[in-house]
Amino acid sequence: MPVTHSPEIHAKLIERIPAVTGREIHEWFDALDQGPGLLRCSDRANWLADEYELPPWYAQALVTEYDRRRRNRSIPAPRRERESSPRTA
Repeated sequence: MPVTHSPEIHAKLIERIPAVTGREIHEWFDALDQGPGLLRCSDRANWLADEYELPPWYAQALVTEYDRRRRNRSIPAPRRERESSPRTA
């Protein structure tokens, strides 16, 4: 059964990860990028916890945050219309 945290608990776990693990969030995201191509969040969290000896709640928070940020990056930014400036002579 997957572990779900409230948004407040999730934010606190993410905030504490660098102090608890000695690695920054982006380093954990790199580890997930380079890890096995597991599709399910629970599988990736289990792999991360086993591979790096992390407590399961931190591994789950990392995978959840990784997926959340990846989804947000996949949304294209709105295009701005280029404003043509009048040329001066």
